[in-house]
Amino acid sequence: MRVALLHDPRFLGHDTGPGHPERAGRLRAVVERLRSTGLWDRLEHLPFGPADREAVERVHQPAYIDRLERACAEGQRHIDCVDSAICADSASIARFATGAALAGVDAVATGMVDRAFVLARPPGHHAERGESMGFCLFNHVAIAAEHWLAEHGARRVAIVDFDVHHGNGTQHHFEDRAEVLFISTHQHPATCYPGTGHAEETGIAAGAGTTLNLPLMPGGGDGVYAEVMDEQVMPAIKKFKPDALLISAGFDAASDDPLA
Repeated sequence: MRVALLHDPRFLGHDTGPGHPERAGRLRAVVERLRSTGLWDRLEHLPFGPADREAVERVHQPAYIDRLERACAEGQRHIDCVDSAICADSASIARFATGAALAGVDAVATGMVDRAFVLARPPGHHAERGESMGFCLFNHVAIAAEHWLAEHGARRVAIVDFDVHHGNGTQHHFEDRAEVLFISTHQHPATCYPGTGHAEETGIAAGAGTTLNLPLMPGGGDGVYAEVMDEQVMPAIKKFKPDALLISAGFDAASDDPLA
């Protein structure tokens, strides 16, 4: 199996300030692990550039993109909320991260590789159409799904989000769309940010039934995850029969993570 890795040291330049939980050390740790185990040399390292504005505007309002770029240029340290820390280069780095996701889609959709893993920051699944939330500036996975639909002829795309937090931005973008299945496992919204993702949120209008939220109570172990994956996630994907599968891979459900 040919597996691509899309990563660039420029992602480390998104400076969130001292003590911020979303920091460059996250990526350094993954790279060090890949190198120490020998996996780094077994992966195909693909080149990529920043996403063009047209691709980003499939998900985000032009006014929001302008506002983010202006805030970075003016030296502001946050956008929309204190969680979403920025620096002078954050807008360009976020677009570069989106570009990595699009290049991964292109590589898989054209048969260049079988799988692609995007190791990038800042993250994206909380970003709404016109607002940053929860460390996220651009919603990379939503933009990637739109790209797969528009540029590669996919008729159905499934997105699985296993972050400990609900992917509110991704859900809200696709919840009225029948061609995208969004599945999220996350800590119960009554106990965890951002407070969305209740089981009864199943989609609206044409998208009714294509949102599957699986909130889990704090403290559940591997057995809980395995049961949910085997009995709910996989059957839903098989029933939907997607042409493409995207994963929002959030590893903060680990027991030692300090946020949830």
